[in-house]
Amino acid sequence: MSTTPAPYRSNLPAGGGGFLQLLHAEWTKFRTVRGWMVALVVAGLLVVLMAYLATFHHQNFVQAGPGSPVVVAHPFVPLGPSGEAVTDTFYFVHQSLQGNGSITVRLSSLTGLIEQSSGSGSLGQGHSQGSSSQTQARPGLVPWAKAGIIVKDSTRQGSAYAALMVTGAHGVRLQYDYTHDIAGPPAAVSTASARWLRLSRFGDVLSGSESTDGAHWTTVGSIRLAGLPQTVQAGLFVTSPPLVLSRVFASPSASSATAVFDQVSLAGNWPQNTWSGLRVGAGSVGAGTVTPTLGAGGFRQTGGTFAVTGSGDIAPAVGDVGYTPYESLQGVFVGLLVVIVLGALFITAEYRRGLIRSSFVASPRRGRVLAAKAVVLSAATFAVGLIAAAIALSLGDRLLRATGNYLYPVSALTELRVVLGTAALFALAAVLALALGAILRRGAGVVAAGIVLFVLPSVLGASYLPTSAEQWLLRLTPAAGYAIQQSLVRYPQVSYAYTAANGYFPLAPWAGFAVLCAYGALALGLAFMLLRRRDA
Repeated sequence: MSTTPAPYRSNLPAGGGGFLQLLHAEWTKFRTVRGWMVALVVAGLLVVLMAYLATFHHQNFVQAGPGSPVVVAHPFVPLGPSGEAVTDTFYFVHQSLQGNGSITVRLSSLTGLIEQSSGSGSLGQGHSQGSSSQTQARPGLVPWAKAGIIVKDSTRQGSAYAALMVTGAHGVRLQYDYTHDIAGPPAAVSTASARWLRLSRFGDVLSGSESTDGAHWTTVGSIRLAGLPQTVQAGLFVTSPPLVLSRVFASPSASSATAVFDQVSLAGNWPQNTWSGLRVGAGSVGAGTVTPTLGAGGFRQTGGTFAVTGSGDIAPAVGDVGYTPYESLQGVFVGLLVVIVLGALFITAEYRRGLIRSSFVASPRRGRVLAAKAVVLSAATFAVGLIAAAIALSLGDRLLRATGNYLYPVSALTELRVVLGTAALFALAAVLALALGAILRRGAGVVAAGIVLFVLPSVLGASYLPTSAEQWLLRLTPAAGYAIQQSLVRYPQVSYAYTAANGYFPLAPWAGFAVLCAYGALALGLAFMLLRRRDA
């Protein structure tokens, strides 16, 4: 017959003084241990130092002569109507439309080519410069290849637009101003299965419709482009973004698409009455280096039939275009290791030396002792994390700009969330280590657990695991808290390796932070229960 031991309860009377006195005692204990204070400072300095090293590593150097590097500017990055970084490179067969009107076309063919390189080669205008490796192309249509009709404020990159299109694998879409996407019906274009498209303008309102026979039409959507000028550029367009081959290490393969349009019908005032071909983005500084392109594109007109070839994309800019606050905060990863060690030692050192008994004699309510330690430790690490994150962010941004790099536009509220969130990440990691220390009572075990929970998910995910496994690790472990540093937006209409190594996390910032909070609360609850049940 087995019996369950009764929870441990001290027979000593409760010590004097309230929680504030207990906080003062724990703070005095913390600040008088020189090694702990040094570790706290080191954690902050590592964050700042890593910000300097990370940004220095990304200087844009070219070699002007032996031993004489020169800083050059980052390629031109166009900005959309709302100030967001965009990709705006495509082939445009256009003419002017004055006032209201519409354009109707039949799209009877959509084919493509995908780059095959024997190295980091290039093919065509706008791809990576300075490479001599041989590049070939194979037949293939990438999922987000786009062909259709477009109304655009002007031919300037980043100007407002609305486009109705057929894509390689995502059906008919109505997209506008780069970040907006409205899905239409599925569509696979061929000579036996053509697709009619119509885009109409009524003031600032543009409406897109599609048809399978040119007689029965379905509205895909209607949108408003405020401030659209009286005279716009409208016509046919084709573009094709790179094919993303892997998550992190392989470069994307440039692609191109060719579409055949016929039965072009115009309504309204089109004063030019002739078509002109233009590769949008061809004349800009550094054009094409934002999104690798395959060839310069072009068009051929035979009677009323147009064959148009284009490469690039019309979409929000993601990927390696520029840098975010996350780039300047790479040192948080290292600083957290120091914080975890500090959090573990704050309680395991007392167990190792037997001083925990004195603490419990002075305050027999053991949960209050743990709470006081948690408050002191979280406040100290939050303050250091806040200062370190603010300095690292400011220093990193300044160095990146000074060395010719482009920084994604980030709102003041987002920067504030990143800085405060990083400080909270420090505090929660320390509290989690403290709770684990109360549970395990061994500093080495706590540090090992911290590495497994915070470090391994990121390292394994970035280097060794499939994307799906990485995503689940960053959802289910405390490493989900890193999402609080995310400032980039994931766009479903842009193919990219949306991984943590590239600044994208599977959970939204506050959702990831909530996962870390849940781990901290669970560990503290378990530690509190074990403190009451076990002898010191």
